[in-house]
Amino acid sequence: MLTKLSFRNMKRSLRDYLVYALTMTVVTALIYAFSSLIFQNELTGCYELEGLMEIMIVFATFFIVLIVAWLINYMVRFMLEKRSTEFGIYLLLGMKKKKIARLYMRENMLLGAAAFLTGLALGVLLQQVLMAVMFSMVRMEFHLNIRFHPGTIGMTTLCYGGCYLLALFRSKKKFRKMNIQGLMNIRRQNEEIREKFEEAKQLLLPASLLFLLLFWFWFGRLSSTGEVMLFLIGLVLTIYLFYMGISAWIICYVRRRGRGIYRGQNLFLLRQFASKVRTMQFTMGTLTSLFTLALMGASIALMFGEYENTVLDGKFPFDVQFYSDEITADFAREKSVVEESVPVQEWYQYHIYTDKDNQVNTWMLTHFDNWGTMYQRQDGSPDEEKISAMLETEMIYYPCDTYMGLSDYNHLRAMLGYEQIDLSQDEYLVHVKERLADQTQSIGETLRIRGTAGGAAAGTGLQHKDTPQEETAQMLRCGGIYSEPFSQDGHNGADLIVVVPDALLAGMEPYYTELVGKFDGTPAPDLQVRLERLDKEDEADFYENYEDFLGDFRSGSDNIIVFAEPCLVRENLIPQAKYMLAALIVPLFYIGLVYVCVAVTVLSVQLLSDSAKYRFRYEVLGKLGLGRDEIGRLIQKQLAIWYLCPALLAALISGKMILFAGERFILMTGVPVPGGVFFLKSFLLFLGIYFVYFAVTDVSFQRNIFKGQGGERL
Repeated sequence: MLTKLSFRNMKRSLRDYLVYALTMTVVTALIYAFSSLIFQNELTGCYELEGLMEIMIVFATFFIVLIVAWLINYMVRFMLEKRSTEFGIYLLLGMKKKKIARLYMRENMLLGAAAFLTGLALGVLLQQVLMAVMFSMVRMEFHLNIRFHPGTIGMTTLCYGGCYLLALFRSKKKFRKMNIQGLMNIRRQNEEIREKFEEAKQLLLPASLLFLLLFWFWFGRLSSTGEVMLFLIGLVLTIYLFYMGISAWIICYVRRRGRGIYRGQNLFLLRQFASKVRTMQFTMGTLTSLFTLALMGASIALMFGEYENTVLDGKFPFDVQFYSDEITADFAREKSVVEESVPVQEWYQYHIYTDKDNQVNTWMLTHFDNWGTMYQRQDGSPDEEKISAMLETEMIYYPCDTYMGLSDYNHLRAMLGYEQIDLSQDEYLVHVKERLADQTQSIGETLRIRGTAGGAAAGTGLQHKDTPQEETAQMLRCGGIYSEPFSQDGHNGADLIVVVPDALLAGMEPYYTELVGKFDGTPAPDLQVRLERLDKEDEADFYENYEDFLGDFRSGSDNIIVFAEPCLVRENLIPQAKYMLAALIVPLFYIGLVYVCVAVTVLSVQLLSDSAKYRFRYEVLGKLGLGRDEIGRLIQKQLAIWYLCPALLAALISGKMILFAGERFILMTGVPVPGGVFFLKSFLLFLGIYFVYFAVTDVSFQRNIFKGQGGERL
């Protein structure tokens, strides 16, 4: 008897809470698919950073489990409250509490098991899709390989089952403390709106909006960690106080009989919304926080994805490249290791030169947006003391300016398939990273290369109006600014290099040595690792840290994503970098998808659970003259208000953060898209998920409202 009753109640719950069951199915599939990256990742062992993906997935799963546990606990408690009258009747009929609790746990476990098994089947398919995407990102061919791993199944079961059992036992404990009167009255606890101090509470709405306005205009100007933390704490409080304020404001607006309440069915909609928000203030604040985190996570993932698609390939234009701070380096060992791995079509060795000055570096530190006014005095002039300290201690720019001869420059351009460049004897050119090209357009107005009439270099410097010029020297003018990919993360200069006619190099000194190669095939996957270890063979105890390994090498001003390597093998580093980026992108999307699904599920279930109570109200509206189509549109308005409120507030909050982060990301990495694109894409992505849940809720809600009225409205 108890088993039949459990199955019957499970089927009814499955029908009434279909959105919840579907979400738990999707969550199970996501947990299974992403857990497989820990136990069934076929790319493991292919890259040096092989453990990064596993660490990030475990980290993401921790936050997923927290929110899934909250959802299950919320839903189990919610269903208990909705069925409290039924359980009270069971007690009146003589059924013992222990038996009723066992019945409730059994039917919830059946519902959870059904969602879990369906989710596992879906997760197997999703896991193949996920691996196909991963293989595509690292440029490897993927073959369908459906297999089961005990670790994947065990981790999924542990995460899902642990959350479910914990929620059920908490509800069972709470249930045992209740009596018949408590069960009968539990559904009535939230039905009354206690309208106390509404005039004072409504002030929370303008206060919240004022803080949000301040947040929008001031967030980007925060300079210290303490200020940022205070703003974030205030933002969290604002999210929760906003709903208290808007509910009180609506109640006061209705009391004042504002004009808007007499238009259409506004009075009905306002009272419904105010009453629901009043009983769910904390839940609405939590859902808004989830939406905010989901939008931010997806936007950050899109930033890294855009970097991978548009910038990464340009970071390694040569098939292989080496740096050495030894002027007499011949790279014999490096060439031997490479030639054992892949045929080499061409080797080309050259020097980067310096005039032992830092005028070009000074120009970059005082003109590039990366630095702002950090290295300027109050009057706008360069702060030489700060600049000197930075060049000596930071691994960004070389202590002295870097130059290249025109013949070397054109040879490298030919290897990369670029057009040849001509310079007259009174010209120089600048080659800079593409992300800095727009900021370099004014360099010819202030930077002058001073050379002798006979062709020997006499020095360089920034041209000043008061600077006397030697009679035997001439000032070279800027002959062009170029920004094609040119390996400027420390190899061909850091950010920028000046190219001069070969004759001017006679007065400069070789600074460091570079070697580039062009392959006639595909190198071995481990060539990069073998070359990096080659530099350590002469060391007794290896290098203590990465700075020792890099030596005098400088990486440029790139931030967030930096590739500082004296040895570069294009075909090895690009897949490795893509795998590293995937280790960040995949978990962020994982968290975002689950958080959105959880938040929308709570919204949908709350509305659908009240549809039976709303049926009487809509029947009254029908008797007052509203037709069925008008009631249908009214239902859609009610659902839209309920759905859009937390989504729009989350978009308002996350939008500012994403725009600020996007601008910084573009500035530091050179991604060629506006910062708002990341937010727009993530918002549209989750809006699509939102719409699916909204459509399902609308259909189910109207079916419940019009049940028994001549058919169902689909």
